[in-house]
Amino acid sequence: MLSRAAPRAVPRCCRASSTRANILNQNAQSATTATAAYRVRANRKQQQLSRSLLAIAAAGGLATVSQFYIKDGQLVRTVNAEAPPQEEQNPLVFEESRKKQGVSTEENRDLISSQHLQVKRSWENPGVYAWGSNSGRVVAPDRNETNIKTPRRIAFFDGKLLRDIRMDRNFGAAIDEQGNLFQWGTGYAPDIKTPVETLRGKNLTSLTLSKDRIIALSKNGSVYSIPASADDQASGVKVSESSWIPFVSTSSRIAYRDLTPKDLPRSERVTSIAGGLEHSLLLTSKGRVFSAASASDTYPSRGQLGVPGLSWLTRPAGDFDQPHEITTLKGFPITSIAAGDRHSLALDSEGRLFAWGDNASGQLGFDSTADTSAIDAPSLLPLAKLYAGTSQTPKIISIHAGGSNTYFTVDATRTASPGTTDPSQLRALGRVTADTFALGTGITGSLGNNRWTHVQSTPAKIPSLSSLFEYDEATSTTVPIRLASLSVGSTHAAAVMRNITQVNVSAASSADSTNWGADVVFWGGNEHFQLGTGKRNNAAAPLYIQPLDSAAELARAKKSTGAREEHRFHITPRATARLGDGRKVSVEQKVVCGRSTTCVFSSV
Repeated sequence: MLSRAAPRAVPRCCRASSTRANILNQNAQSATTATAAYRVRANRKQQQLSRSLLAIAAAGGLATVSQFYIKDGQLVRTVNAEAPPQEEQNPLVFEESRKKQGVSTEENRDLISSQHLQVKRSWENPGVYAWGSNSGRVVAPDRNETNIKTPRRIAFFDGKLLRDIRMDRNFGAAIDEQGNLFQWGTGYAPDIKTPVETLRGKNLTSLTLSKDRIIALSKNGSVYSIPASADDQASGVKVSESSWIPFVSTSSRIAYRDLTPKDLPRSERVTSIAGGLEHSLLLTSKGRVFSAASASDTYPSRGQLGVPGLSWLTRPAGDFDQPHEITTLKGFPITSIAAGDRHSLALDSEGRLFAWGDNASGQLGFDSTADTSAIDAPSLLPLAKLYAGTSQTPKIISIHAGGSNTYFTVDATRTASPGTTDPSQLRALGRVTADTFALGTGITGSLGNNRWTHVQSTPAKIPSLSSLFEYDEATSTTVPIRLASLSVGSTHAAAVMRNITQVNVSAASSADSTNWGADVVFWGGNEHFQLGTGKRNNAAAPLYIQPLDSAAELARAKKSTGAREEHRFHITPRATARLGDGRKVSVEQKVVCGRSTTCVFSSV
């Protein structure tokens, strides 16, 4: 630890013993003369000292008298010559122990730590918390409130684990633990006030929403496009499905379309999907990317399909929503994809980011002009200039998109400058700094950089999510804090930090051991209370919200201190835990931002 060194006290110099011996060896006459001289000087000093003391005493008396005056024959003090001793302005106060006598170790852990209680409650009572716009009865299906200001549970999902969930303002969709699809909201059926199972037996794993359809991926790589509306499901063309009876087929219960790319080799399947308002992206196990139209009444027109020249008029014969391979990306092994409302992203194994589609807000990383307001072919985002002159080598690690925004995270590794011999630089070699950048519109604060920018075509670093470190006791080293996940809605976003967590406390652990989860922050548009703060102010920088289970927090605080306490929401990372129903499963909490909605669910 660096500290300022206190100056050492330096003793006065004294005569050495050899000097005293020399003085004693002087002749007697010199000694007598010196002694007389010393006495004269001593007398003079004594007189000066007496006069000084007399002056000081007189001044002290005046100062003392000036502190009093006569009132009713008594001497009353009025002022102090010196400031009277005062009580310490900020006295050191030690917090009283929150442990209670006569309660169990586990109950004391709850009293000690709000985070421990949050982790425990997420296991004991899994489910879905939602907040934001409820104009389509998606966030609170059984309520008619226009907005839900703070996290509220959806009763239908109490005790349930989900594979995925997505919410639009007007319709919601979720995949249960068995891979079946549930839908709800006025966009599905105006009179339905509880989720309804619509597609069963497909073993679905993930989904994304377009403006009026649900795109779902199954475990075997099949991709389905399902109408959001119950009326369209009933009136559309039913698909012929195989039956459990050999050589017998039946019609599907609802209408849906198959978006699985044709002629894929048996060794290749779709492993990931992403989507915007009118398009979807499909990533295969071989690193190939396909795009398809995904809205019923509009065709992508901002280049987001990534096929130069493709439009409604130039589309090939066949289904309007047939997948098209993005051939520009051939030769680049793509590892992840992301999509905003009308733009698309792809990241390859070398950390190269390709972007295409709508660029009206600079979300592709290029200045938006008449020629570049929309780009219909993947273009490489320049990255090196962001770290020019820093002796750091950057590599993009993850990509995220939503609305008119793009986000990406970077690992910047410290390298040595040519010919450097500076020990401090040599010690820093290999040090990794994790940074997060944003592009696109920031008028609602969604850039997260504490600015309200209309158009941002140069990557803007998010200070609150960049260059963060923590000490890892397990390795006795300082490590960067990266993002575990980032979910982007139409105007807001949420990030889960990959900070050190602990979720393995058991009965064998010490009484002071507690569980704690990961930090999660929210920022951006808040016009429908989708940030969960209970207020309507937009936020241009990431902020925390209160714990989800407010009732449990109030009860804990009442037992612990008897007063209201302020704590922040921590999300529970994946762990094998025993649920409230007695099952022992691998589970985690995930946060999902939608169009003016936000939810946190228990993911299997």
